[in-house]
Amino acid sequence: MLTHKTFFEGQVQSIGFERNGRRQTAGVVDVGEFHFGTEAPERMTVVSGELWARLPGEAGFRAFPAGTCFEIPGRSGFDVKATAPAAYVCEFL
Repeated sequence: MLTHKTFFEGQVQSIGFERNGRRQTAGVVDVGEFHFGTEAPERMTVVSGELWARLPGEAGFRAFPAGTCFEIPGRSGFDVKATAPAAYVCEFL
């Protein structure tokens, strides 16, 4: 079953699904800066464009172009920003 979620007045949208017993989402981030909280650990893979991320414990943003990923611990949060629309896949670890 697919689930659709919209965040930040439609600027971030995701489709959730389960594959091989693991939850994942695929989505798009529009131009802007956004904060997300995490329940479980996550791995974000940028599949198109570029996302800038400020991960827990880091002072500044780092660039993650298409083909790269970053991990976020559970029960934490992270900031992302995009200067152009970017697509991602998020795996819940």
